[in-house]
Amino acid sequence: MIERVTAPALFPPPTYSHASVVEAGTKLAFLAGSVPLDAKGNLVGEGDPARQAEQVIANLREQLHAVGSDLEHVLATDVHVVSSEPAVLSTVWEVVEASGLSAGPHASTLIGVACLGYTGQLVEITATAVVPETVSR
Repeated sequence: MIERVTAPALFPPPTYSHASVVEAGTKLAFLAGSVPLDAKGNLVGEGDPARQAEQVIANLREQLHAVGSDLEHVLATDVHVVSSEPAVLSTVWEVVEASGLSAGPHASTLIGVACLGYTGQLVEITATAVVPETVSR
């Protein structure tokens, strides 16, 4: 259902693909940015980008489950991190890798930004995923 493509003429990406391809007629979900808030709206991991990334991934899983999908069906992500330091971005990417999200591997862009929507927010991930057909019994 999902074809992951790495362009042979380009430098091979370490844990993501250059593109993801799905057939016409496949159901897709376009998810809003997942943020590091708990169920009560409290910021999780203040000042800690790795902890915030863990919460963002947990929330992304919930978003995916709500539409009948999961991490393995994610086609593409944009990972936003409040930092201009590559080491901080790498720390967040390590959390993404450990989550299984990059197992596809999906196509991804890691972006350092000046700020995000919530006070103290350091990480946000937007995603596009396939919603697999359910098997009727």
